[in-house]
Formats: sequence, structure tokens, C-alpha cells
Amino acid sequence: MRRPFNDETSYVYHKLKNQCLLLQDVKKADLVIIPAIGGHLEYAIKRNQELLLWIVQHYKSGAEVASLCLGAFLLASTGLLNGKSCSTHWLFANEFRTMFSEVTLTDHKIIVEQNGLYSSGGATSYWNLLLHLIEKYAGREMAILASKFFVLDIGRDSQSPFSIFKGQKMHDDAEIKKVQDFIEINYQKKVTVNELSDKFGIGRRTFERRFKKATNNTVIEYLQRVKIKAAKKHLELTRKTVNEVMYDVGYNDTKAFRDVFKKVTGLSPLDYKNKYNKDTAA
Repeated sequence: MRRPFNDETSYVYHKLKNQCLLLQDVKKADLVIIPAIGGHLEYAIKRNQELLLWIVQHYKSGAEVASLCLGAFLLASTGLLNGKSCSTHWLFANEFRTMFSEVTLTDHKIIVEQNGLYSSGGATSYWNLLLHLIEKYAGREMAILASKFFVLDIGRDSQSPFSIFKGQKMHDDAEIKKVQDFIEINYQKKVTVNELSDKFGIGRRTFERRFKKATNNTVIEYLQRVKIKAAKKHLELTRKTVNEVMYDVGYNDTKAFRDVFKKVTGLSPLDYKNKYNKDTAA
């Protein structure tokens, strides 16, 4: 026999049924899921100020809060993530870091959980967050069942293989942009930090500080990411061997190339080729 509704439950049920439940109608929440936002991000945040206050109120009352993809921008706007870590879509990592300097963005991660706050990576990775929440609230067996029913890969923890390096040029340091352009044109060559600082007439310490401030990467990290971006394209679209690609992008040490490639993408060069190269996959 179905349990009868009390007055409050009946009210909420009928509100939900009619799809007209408002924020002020929710008196108690166990889990708040923030959907992704789109368009002009700052405008979307401004339009949702009432929601931000509501999220903070329910979090302080014991609710957990989960953001999906670009919903992390709304979650970060509440201030609840200050001094904490989160993830979001890799494509918007630069914008996030610029807007929320007090939050540590771990954009290579699919799921980040900290103090009852959850965030997920880009697009369909929200499925992984939902499986994570199902496991937490209903157990591992139910999470596995859900993953099988919906044909989802449970346990995926990195979005690094999917990310595309954008160059990180949303800054106003014109001289550093010239350095970035030079690196991107000459990625096949072995270029040192000293050579770059000499070429552009900037003292090494000042050069490294300005480069890091402008790009959120050290010079070495930027050089590596540009080379690995080129290597990924070769592995995806050509029949070249891993060693041939390694030499093409300016590496001559197999272990060094493999280590850097895996650090950036989460996969070995061979695994990446097997995953994305049509001829290899066939």
C-alpha cells in the first residue's frame, strides 16, 4: 500500500507535477544540482544572483551542491569555492582562472569533490558526476547498474585526452604574445628559456614572471604543451610512428617525450594513437 502524502509533501508533489516549483517553495534540500550555463557567462551570472544566494543558504543548512560543466561558474560565484578546488569544461579554463583567482581549477579532472561541493568537466562528463553521486547516495552496486543500463564508462577520471590547447592569449602583454607566436611557429626546434629571454631582450627572471602571469604556464610548460599539441595532430591524422612524431616535434629522448605526453594528455603516445587514429583503430 502506497504511503499517503502529508500536507507539505502533497503540496510539493503537486508543484513538481505542474512544473512550477519556485526557489522560495523549497524549504529543505539534500542535494542541489547546478546545470550548465551558456552564452555570455558574466551576464548569466548576473541574471542568477537570487539563485546564488539560495545555493549558499541551502549549503549552510546542510545541502550538498554539485555543478555540471559550466555550472561551475555559478558555483564559484557563490564564494563557496574560495580556497578550494573544482573542475569545469577544459575549453573555458582560462576564463575561469581569470574570473575566479581564489579558486584552484583542476581542469584535467572529470570530478572534483571537496567539503560537500562537487564539480564536473565538460559536456557529457556530467554523467560521470551523476554516477559518482549515485554511488555515494545509493551504493556501488546501483552505480554499476546505472552505468550498464545507460552504457556509460564508470570510473573515468580525466578529461585531458579531450582537451585542445588554445594558446592562452587572453592577456594584454604584447611582448609575451610575440614570444608565444615565436614558440608556436618554431615548435620543432629545441628552444631554451635563456634563448627566448635573450631574443626578446627581457631579463630571465622578469621574463619568466611575466610569462607565467600572462599565460598561467611557465615557459617550459608552454613549450611542452605546444609540442604535444602538434604531436597529437600527427598521431591522429598521419601514419607516422610514435618515434617519427617525436622527432617531428623536437624531441630526441623517447622517455622524456612519453613522460611529457602522458602528463599533458593522460595517455601514452601509443595509446593516444590507438584511440584517435582511424587507420590504427581499423
